[in-house]
Amino acid sequence: MRHLSTLTRAQGANRALIDGEVTPSGYALDFADEPVLVKGFRKMVRGLQYDVAEMALTTYLTAKEHGVAFTALPVFLVRDLHHGATQVLRDGPVKTPKDLAGGRVGVNRGYTVTTGVWGRAALAEAGLDVDSVTWVCSGDEHVATYTPPSNVVSAPVGSSLAELLLAGELDAVVGAAIDHPAIGPLIPAPEEAGMAVLRERGVLPINHLVVIRDDLLAEQPDIAVAVFEAFAEAKRRYVLRIGEGLAETKQDRLLGRILAETGRDPLPYGVEPNRRVLTELLGHAVDQHILTRPVRLEDVFAASTLRLHG
Repeated sequence: MRHLSTLTRAQGANRALIDGEVTPSGYALDFADEPVLVKGFRKMVRGLQYDVAEMALTTYLTAKEHGVAFTALPVFLVRDLHHGATQVLRDGPVKTPKDLAGGRVGVNRGYTVTTGVWGRAALAEAGLDVDSVTWVCSGDEHVATYTPPSNVVSAPVGSSLAELLLAGELDAVVGAAIDHPAIGPLIPAPEEAGMAVLRERGVLPINHLVVIRDDLLAEQPDIAVAVFEAFAEAKRRYVLRIGEGLAETKQDRLLGRILAETGRDPLPYGVEPNRRVLTELLGHAVDQHILTRPVRLEDVFAASTLRLHG
């Protein structure tokens, strides 16, 4: 049996894997002790440290364009609504997304962070030209060779996005999830706004997927399907628990609401069930100058998984 070093954060969708209730056929997953998941992302992007890894979606797309030798499976561990990602001063001058034109908006960590991409997409949909904004990042990029557009700058060393927003040096922040009484979401009733998009277009934003090193995909032709099926089975068990009332985390509660309102799997795996949301994300990545050219959806995922559903 081949042992695979594996990076993933314990969560409902993979709990059965971590607990050993589900294993990939012919393989064993050896889970890494990585307390801060984003540090594991960086180790995978810059050093291919793991065989299998959870990975932020746009970090993966950026890394793939820059030649990092791993490929994704259509296993989507984390989803969220991002209309609440942009925060402003409750009593400040910014009242609508269009008010941010010409302003300075903080971005948690790097410009290519997936929450930032979805957050900017929500602002663009509300009428903001995102190219008119100066984006102020609190960290650097996982993909060291990525060059951000000219309207992306770094925050002053030693300052936090919350401090800069409270001081009036930023007009808004995206993705920082600041808990402060003077700071609130720019888009009113953000969960309802996100649910409206889900109802109208069937789009529930994807944040994280799973990647495998390309050398393993070449050496072990069955590995992609085996790993996909194991993650899918673990997810099915999780969705059953959601249907039985599991509501311990924010993700549990969101998926539970979606399941109750739609009657459908709120966390589908596979390319076809997610074609619309993935196509939208790929478009956002090009529009926001994260990818330099459009990408075919079929080129994003391991070939053997393109027809799988889970």
